Amino acid sequence: MSEKTVRLGIIGLGAQGGAYAGLLSEGRVPGMSLGAIADTDPAKRELAAEKHPDTPFHDDYLAMLDSGDVDAVVTTVPHFLHPEMTITALGKGIHTLTEKPAGVYTKQVEEMNAFAAAHPETTFAIMFNQRTNPVYTDLKALIDSGELGALRHTSWIITTWWRPQGYYDQSAWRATWGGEGGGVLVNQAPHQLDLWQWLCGTPQKVFAKLAFGFRRDIATEDEVNALVDFGNGATGHFMTSTNDIVGTDRLEILLDRGKIVVEGSKTVTITRLAEDERVLSERMSMQEVAKLFRGEQDTSEVLTVEEKVYDSAWGSQHVEVLTNFAAHINDGVPLIADGAEGINGVRLASGMQLSAWTGREIDLVDYPSEEYLAELNRRIEDEGEYPTRS
Repeated sequence: MSEKTVRLGIIGLGAQGGAYAGLLSEGRVPGMSLGAIADTDPAKRELAAEKHPDTPFHDDYLAMLDSGDVDAVVTTVPHFLHPEMTITALGKGIHTLTEKPAGVYTKQVEEMNAFAAAHPETTFAIMFNQRTNPVYTDLKALIDSGELGALRHTSWIITTWWRPQGYYDQSAWRATWGGEGGGVLVNQAPHQLDLWQWLCGTPQKVFAKLAFGFRRDIATEDEVNALVDFGNGATGHFMTSTNDIVGTDRLEILLDRGKIVVEGSKTVTITRLAEDERVLSERMSMQEVAKLFRGEQDTSEVLTVEEKVYDSAWGSQHVEVLTNFAAHINDGVPLIADGAEGINGVRLASGMQLSAWTGREIDLVDYPSEEYLAELNRRIEDEGEYPTRS
């Protein structure tokens, strides 16, 4: 490995940007150092001077990009700004790690992806840190191996995002169409939407019921129920909300030769069938079936069960993505998540919103991006607080 060091610029010294600056200043990211910080808030200049006195500070990110202080940047800013800032940085030859989600609507993400593709010499990555979680990397390898066969159905209930009203009241832009571009699908659930399609494949169609301001005084969605079609008969269900104080995190993946159940993103139960389920169905007599379900037959002749409990990976995942980003720039190591992949989750989330707005199933392959943007702008106009998008 090389001994080169990537100087990273932080765009936006908020909670996440501050965390990254801390990791870099503490030397916890091999191959990367803190190059500069940019923020339009004067108070952040004082904060940076206190915590990172030797780090150049810029009042806007354009000045930082032109300063020569950085080789790469991370966009820890509101979601709408991710594509614009990424395009600008890449155009100036600055490697870019964009935060999730890649954007709010597919048109802007498509433009970002096209621009990045036209500048292959500059690295474009996205902060899908959950892709480093051993729970999901192991499952990805298992599913991709084909051992359990083709997907039949998958369901993810992820309602551990309880947010009280005070959470939304602390910032005027939260859960607004013009300021944030959505609710739970845009803020809390993008990691699960990415993991779901990363593990199971990209859905082709979606039909969804969303509740807007259901149990919170907000404009955007705080509860989601969506059905997706993966093609070839495979289907899925995704549910998320911010009003369940108890919360559930349960992922099920049913395949031809087994089933995977993940509880709390920690406990994984893998059931492997001795044969394809269809073969078992055709060859087992009703007497054998009765004995199996009465517990009178050795179940190992039909299936085996493996359970794994994983330690929490919390705290190390962002470091791993930053380290990988630096290693890709310095040595060409493959990216954990190419920035272009961010559109899959954006399309799925906005497709769920559009389905709820129109009452119809949405095609995610031939996605109606202009229709979505028009519907989004209608809601932004009704709020009357932010400019419409183009």
